[in-house]
Amino acid sequence: MMTSFALLCLSIAIIESMAGILGNGIILAAFSLSCIGSKTWPPYDMIVISLSSSRLILQSWNTLNFLMTIFYKPFIYTKNVYIASQTIFTFLNYSSLWFGAWLSVFYCIKVASFTQSFFIWLKLRIARLVPWMLLTSWLCSFTAAIPFTWDVYSVHENITAASSMTNSSARRTTKNDRLTLLIYLWNASTPLPLTLSVVSSVLLIWSLWIHTRRMQNNASGFRDPSLEAHMKAIKSVCSFLVLYITYFICLLLIYCRVFSLSSDEECMCIVILAACPTGHTMVLIWSNPKFQELPARIWDHINCPVRSISI
Repeated sequence: MMTSFALLCLSIAIIESMAGILGNGIILAAFSLSCIGSKTWPPYDMIVISLSSSRLILQSWNTLNFLMTIFYKPFIYTKNVYIASQTIFTFLNYSSLWFGAWLSVFYCIKVASFTQSFFIWLKLRIARLVPWMLLTSWLCSFTAAIPFTWDVYSVHENITAASSMTNSSARRTTKNDRLTLLIYLWNASTPLPLTLSVVSSVLLIWSLWIHTRRMQNNASGFRDPSLEAHMKAIKSVCSFLVLYITYFICLLLIYCRVFSLSSDEECMCIVILAACPTGHTMVLIWSNPKFQELPARIWDHINCPVRSISI
């Protein structure tokens, strides 16, 4: 029986996921309008479209999963359904982690002003590398999801022992060994996007902070739009980094089974897991000037057929 606190947490997670679906839908609409009719997509648009698409599907899947947990909990925890749910969630979740990391890397390469030869080499070739980065992300996500197709909670039926206590102990050991192997395989790959995101974000914050201090020292006392833009960029990158690390920590706590099933602590982790991608999406909308023009562009796009008919 689900407790009232767990029901409240799942309800909050559903609201957060639906807000994320709306936000990612807005992002997809904005970047799709800008890419319609163009033969080549800008690398930044490719990363953002991939990130928002994966999050849109992920948060839609989470919403369905939360609703099933509330209304059809015995069904969602049946063996085949649970394995499919975990596999799909891992693939979509790991994809969004990779795309978020590549977004941080792209920001760092394009905005930071380092003069090292390797950094300059990346800055010149990042546009050609982005499609391969995205393809590699899909392959890594698929590889990370494969172990979850194993029935890690099943028990070998042919285990024999002298007594029922020994048999139960052997089954528990088998289950724990397989679960431990799964956790090791998953944890071996998840630090890669986290490392990329943290390193690129720290480097970008450092570069922006140095440049901002120089601009402050040279400021004439009037309001400088460039200085405000740099401060806004620093706040955005810091928000991305905090949300990314928080999401990653809660994800590890869930996968490593640190808390018991449906406990208050696990429910809090679920709420945070639903909130972080939505928060990242909202910060992305807030920090991008393209979304300020979205309402007018949508209105013009809707009115285009009307104008052609009237002519």
